Amino acid sequence: MDTPVTFPLPPDLPQPVDDGAARHLTGMRLPELQLPCTDGSQVALNLLAGRTVIYIYPMTGRPGVALPEGWDAIPGARGCTPQSCAFRDHHGALRQHGTRVFGLSTQDSAYQREARERLHLPFELLSDQALQFGTALRLPGFVAGGMALHKRLTLVLEDACIVKVFYPVFPPDGNAQEVLGWLRTRA
Repeated sequence: MDTPVTFPLPPDLPQPVDDGAARHLTGMRLPELQLPCTDGSQVALNLLAGRTVIYIYPMTGRPGVALPEGWDAIPGARGCTPQSCAFRDHHGALRQHGTRVFGLSTQDSAYQREARERLHLPFELLSDQALQFGTALRLPGFVAGGMALHKRLTLVLEDACIVKVFYPVFPPDGNAQEVLGWLRTRA
């Protein structure tokens, strides 16, 4: 197995602001829908038992494929790969807190599978390509390069109910540590 690499963020990224678009999420139960997973299964979100972290990100880049024009100028867009790598690197500590992890984007499962393998992620990614999850929860989003994308946020669930929302998430590579800090206050 190759040594996982990290992806540093440029120092001058624009910081997203809290526009209030995620305030309604705390206390919501996840909808009765299934999302495709990188392991080929379908995950019934409303049946997730115990504690789950779902970090939601716009899109991961792919080597040799250009990101949408102006990507780095969109507050909160850049940093999906560093965020995923941080959740990878903190996965053991998250598991010690009895927490399951999923990443979620609007990319299809085949695209996500390549990223999962390339980045050596020890957890699965969920595809909201049809925007079912985003629509049901009224997630904040944006359009770039003709694609509908979710803004970056992280949900902590207990028995499929949202108990904590991290939004906006910045810097993205610090999100896993921020989630761990919050979980430690709940122990």
